[in-house]
Amino acid sequence: MDCFPQQPGVPQSLDPFPYLIMQSSVTCLLSLAISCSLFPVPHRSSIHSSCVASFQFYLDSTEAAVSLYFCGWCQGNHLAAKMFSIAVSPAISFVGVGRSRVYTYAFERNSVVNAGGPQAILDHGQNDFLSADDPNVKSGRFLEKIRERLLKVELSVSAYDTAWVSMVPSSTFPRTPYFPECLDWIMDNQLPDGSWVPTHHKPSITKDILSSTLACVLALWRWKVGEEYVKKGLSFIGTNFFSSVNERQQSPVGFSIIFPGMISYAINMGLDLPLRESDIDAMLSMREEKLGREVEKNMIGSKAYLAFVAEGLCGLHDWKEVMSYQRKNGSLFNSPSTTAAALCHIRDDKSLNYLSSVLQKFGCSVPTTYPFDIHMHLSVVDKLERLGVSLHFIHDIRGILDRAYRCWVDKDEEIYLNIATCAMSFRLLRLHGYDVSSDALAPFADMRHFKNTLQGYIRDLNAIIELYKASQVQISPEEAVLKKLNSWVTHFLKEELNTNANHSLDILQEVDHTLGFPFYASMERLEHKLNIEHYNSDKLHMLKSSFVYSMKNNDLLKLAVHTFNTSQLTYKKELQYLESWVKESKFNQLGFSRQKQIYCYLSAVMTFFSSETSSARICWAQCSTLITVIDDFFDFGGSSEELANLIKLVEKWHGVQEKDFCSENVKIIFFALYNTINELGAKASLFQKRDVTKDIINVVLTCCNWQWLVLLSSEMKEAEWRQNSTFPTFDEYMTSAIPSFALGPIILPSIYLAVPELLENIIGSPEYKNLLKLLGKFGRLINDIQGYQREKATGKLNSLWLIVHHGNGSISEEDARKHMWSLIDSTRAELLGLVLQNKGSVVPRACKEVFWKTCKAAYIFYRNNDGFTSPTEMDGTVNAVIYEPLKVSHLSQSQS
Repeated sequence: MDCFPQQPGVPQSLDPFPYLIMQSSVTCLLSLAISCSLFPVPHRSSIHSSCVASFQFYLDSTEAAVSLYFCGWCQGNHLAAKMFSIAVSPAISFVGVGRSRVYTYAFERNSVVNAGGPQAILDHGQNDFLSADDPNVKSGRFLEKIRERLLKVELSVSAYDTAWVSMVPSSTFPRTPYFPECLDWIMDNQLPDGSWVPTHHKPSITKDILSSTLACVLALWRWKVGEEYVKKGLSFIGTNFFSSVNERQQSPVGFSIIFPGMISYAINMGLDLPLRESDIDAMLSMREEKLGREVEKNMIGSKAYLAFVAEGLCGLHDWKEVMSYQRKNGSLFNSPSTTAAALCHIRDDKSLNYLSSVLQKFGCSVPTTYPFDIHMHLSVVDKLERLGVSLHFIHDIRGILDRAYRCWVDKDEEIYLNIATCAMSFRLLRLHGYDVSSDALAPFADMRHFKNTLQGYIRDLNAIIELYKASQVQISPEEAVLKKLNSWVTHFLKEELNTNANHSLDILQEVDHTLGFPFYASMERLEHKLNIEHYNSDKLHMLKSSFVYSMKNNDLLKLAVHTFNTSQLTYKKELQYLESWVKESKFNQLGFSRQKQIYCYLSAVMTFFSSETSSARICWAQCSTLITVIDDFFDFGGSSEELANLIKLVEKWHGVQEKDFCSENVKIIFFALYNTINELGAKASLFQKRDVTKDIINVVLTCCNWQWLVLLSSEMKEAEWRQNSTFPTFDEYMTSAIPSFALGPIILPSIYLAVPELLENIIGSPEYKNLLKLLGKFGRLINDIQGYQREKATGKLNSLWLIVHHGNGSISEEDARKHMWSLIDSTRAELLGLVLQNKGSVVPRACKEVFWKTCKAAYIFYRNNDGFTSPTEMDGTVNAVIYEPLKVSHLSQSQS
């Protein structure tokens, strides 16, 4: 059986002009045909060099130069330009293309937060490359250098796919390659051990190396070139063949079909394989068994899979059926190898143009998938955000997302036929305020439909991770597509993790981290730290060949390190100030009060992490600390007389005298409140360039004093219920409990110190009030569900307890918890929808982001238990974000 049949003649669409030239250059063309196809070229000589040698006598002849152009044109326009340039300039010679450089970047997620005590801020292992005090790091020119290289993402090339492209025969001279430059690349990139190994090589991808090496050997043998390379390649295969049956090795997609199929090709081509006959028989039997199972399934997904791995079917496939998967760009599955394999059996100009365009971009080799630009550029956005430097590149990010959105609206195949790209596009576009519907993910909401796709059928874990991330971006409790998607994807990922399926350790760690820290439960600064420390790691993808894509930008790393280190220095100084303020306010003299200022400050960092938002961060921490003191005072620290006295003083606000205080505790709390709020009001007025003090201290509308009064009144109402053993309904309780969660008095002054020159009507708008209501509801519910046992023991009312109590025995505590978590999820989705809403919104996005980040902070504190009340629960996070230095000495060494 001929595994590589000859192609039909030149198609009618070809330009007739070169045929006229051919008539006047018969001798020249005959020489070319002889040198290119009739006589094998031994050892290192390539097709190119043999052609050049045969034509040295014609270099001074114009006619010969034109003939050279024609012959190259017939073989696909690649050889043409090179030959024509030789005829014009004899000084030029053909040389092999140098080995492609593939820079590694991956994402390990196995870092452990050290919960130890404070440490020095600077890592003494850092060198000057990663210095925190480099004055040039934030200069305009430095940022411009990063910006210039931002979209220069490198996609690794594939020896496997390059080998298959090199096997496509010329349409005019079937015994010569259409893309001879690929043969040059193959011979120039063999390693001393005889293999073709990607530069992102890991011990776990030996099967990939075996597959790539055998494909390169087949390509060289097919065109009778590179005999020594063939021998070395066969020797490597013979020595490492045992890895092909090692189940612990990561397998390329279709390996059990393609690798035995290539062995069959090799035998039919007369190659003497250094393998035992029993091993060959076992390998071929494995292939037949696998093929039999796939054919029996007769599923949409299995048919797509067999078409994708068609090069391993050895003529058992209908190539016209394979071509039914052709995309608009001419490719099959955006796979150069599948497209090339089809062209070995059937002529198609669109497919040839596709491969030509890929080579035009990558030179003499091809990647394992292309195009992949949208995915890679969106990954740049993702990376900038995960490194904590996105604020420096707002316009660049907007440009990338605008282009992606145009492709989204146009239903570009590069997005819609790649599940991972589609899911990532949806997530990033939605989170940045673009109007994208979850209907685009509806085909994947059902696992059965997902399996009908190629990526679903091969259980592409990268695609499933992206679907999981996308499923979390719900903006409405009624968004059924994302709810359904989240359900099966979460279950699937947990199963993959628990069964320890045949995936790389890197991706299993990513699954573990992704499940453990969904985007609504991740602290940005901690994520930034983890990503900086693992900047140089590989995130390996596996199709028929492994690949990575990387943005090797040392300056970007330097900026991320500088930004994080500068923030840590700022955090430490701010904490020192906060501690002195607590002492000056005499909170340490209140024996009943929890000393939680460091946790209050941590919540401020969660909401405002950048160094530039220092005033807002300190304001947030001060107000949170005041809230904690007042909460403890109303819960158990104050008597009824003291509580009423404090409310009366807040109502009066100005002109309070010494005789107005009924106790020293009331005096301490009131003056701390009075002095802090007035000071914050003065600072906010300067920042807003108008007097906003009235909004913070007066007793009208949305002023802060009104919010404090609502807070105090709510606390008083709860105290009365407790003292009178009154059990309000759930709705009555929430009416009082939402304000008592006390986010309003924290958010308002903080926003005034973070977002400049806000319009006066914003704070009083229905939209702002709705944001505050949803956030308060979310915070109260999650606080109650985690503080249930503690508050039950002290007799304090709690929404969970009320649901059980009013159920009169029909609702168990477990059922009540499920109901409350459902309320928490739907409230969070509703809040995110309001934050991302553009149409009709009067509250600036920067303000709304504060509400969303506060929601995330509340979830982080209360997701497992009452982390705020616990004396140690959040210590690890505090140390990791504020005290422990970056561990980047290994990155410094890698840059030297």
